[in-house]
Amino acid sequence: MASRLRDYYLKSVVPALREQYKYKNSMQVPVLKKIVINMGLGEAILNAKALESAQQELSLISGQWPVMRKARKSIASFKLREGMTIGCKVTLRRDNMFHFLDKLINVALPRVRDFRGINPRGFDGRGNFSMGIKEQIIFPEINYDRLEKIRGMNITLVTSAKTDEEAKQLLDHLGMPFRK
Repeated sequence: MASRLRDYYLKSVVPALREQYKYKNSMQVPVLKKIVINMGLGEAILNAKALESAQQELSLISGQWPVMRKARKSIASFKLREGMTIGCKVTLRRDNMFHFLDKLINVALPRVRDFRGINPRGFDGRGNFSMGIKEQIIFPEINYDRLEKIRGMNITLVTSAKTDEEAKQLLDHLGMPFRK
């Protein structure tokens, strides 16, 4: 089933960006390549059950089973050893990516307390945008009664844009509520 945000991108965003930047070919228009959702779990060192609940929550939010991430280095002050599982991540592409972005923009972000827009300084200089979410309870799939602990997550939107300005225009046209 095709996403309504993908249809909107093809019918409205591509022509608008093509006219704005005077692209000769529609293949030059920036496109969203993937969305990476990462949940770091520092408490997983002491509590292995936290990994399971975080994995369940991330799979509910994304619609895809997360991959467990392991520590690359040992850090003695954090009691962390190389190879310990300390987080989970999901990489969304194609329709799953557009479904998640649609849900993030239209359902989850309006549920954030005192929401004034997303800070536009999250661009990395290569056309990719990263943002953090402090609470996973903004997503409607999370059952608040069964929640063990409130956790945050990082969301990275990877685009094919060459500059941050082009990527910001792409996300603006898709409906991302940037702070003015």
